[in-house]
Amino acid sequence: MARIFSGIQPSGDLHIGNWLGAVQNWVALQDRNECFFAIVDLHAITGQHAAATLARRTLDMAIGLMAAGVDPARATLFVQSHVPEHAELMWLLTSVTPLGELERMTQFKDKSQKLESVPAGLLSYPILMAADILLYRADQVPVGDDQVQHLELARVVARRWNAEFGGGAAFFPEPQSLLVPARRILGLDGQAKMSKSLGNTIGILEGPEEVWQKLRPAMTDPARKTKKDPGTPELCNIYALHRHFSPADTVTEVARKCRGAEWGCLDCKRVLADNMSAALAPIRQRAEALRANEDGVRAVLAAGAERARVEARRTLTEVKARMGFLPAVQPVRA
Repeated sequence: MARIFSGIQPSGDLHIGNWLGAVQNWVALQDRNECFFAIVDLHAITGQHAAATLARRTLDMAIGLMAAGVDPARATLFVQSHVPEHAELMWLLTSVTPLGELERMTQFKDKSQKLESVPAGLLSYPILMAADILLYRADQVPVGDDQVQHLELARVVARRWNAEFGGGAAFFPEPQSLLVPARRILGLDGQAKMSKSLGNTIGILEGPEEVWQKLRPAMTDPARKTKKDPGTPELCNIYALHRHFSPADTVTEVARKCRGAEWGCLDCKRVLADNMSAALAPIRQRAEALRANEDGVRAVLAAGAERARVEARRTLTEVKARMGFLPAVQPVRA
């Protein structure tokens, strides 16, 4: 089986962009691969974060992932900061990471331009991502197109470390990207990627009325200024969402009625809201059961961290030996 690593930041409840772009793929992958899935809270603090809510958001993310089908019996689910080897390996990998590679990362350039004071963590974020992957010597990493550049850096870091400390062998595999079909989901504004920070999301645990209230003002084809104006469904983000949540015959009907101006955008959104709510209902029900037993969720995360640490310790011990560190000796107890 291939070994797979993937992570998600603890933004709180999962939204449909997370679900379609990543989590559905995680659920499919866990049946035929050895999977390590992390809630990457160390990554979350590279930008502004609310310390008072980080723990709650981390637990909520675990509940959402399990409700969506991530099965702790088939995959290792854990919180990144519960495995301190992630941070230690990151520091060791800084010794082989070129500064120029970090500075050319598109996300760093975009985010740093908006800040008056740029934290060093924003620059070194991709090294931590590389450490996350290499710590488990993962073969493949499911990523969206916005993370492909970071994964390529992980490959560069693995290659440079192997060349300097691998002794002629590839101790770290160069991880391959595993692009998912729905890798970029636009938000309700129809412009930017769906993101909780932009307020353009629908949570997978939101009820039917909440879903409808968010869909009602959502952006559609700009050409449809009135109900009588024909549209181009391929230019409409609501149509794109229909293709994920509605049956094939409904998708065909939506396209026909949009082109022929046979219904208004609100009619189209109402059908989408009903189909979306129906698709998400089983997830909401499972989440309610998990929230009623949060101690059980915490126990799952603890067990996952312990399983992850077995692999993490093994990798880090070998890495430190190859880099020449003096091994720690346990004190003799009387």
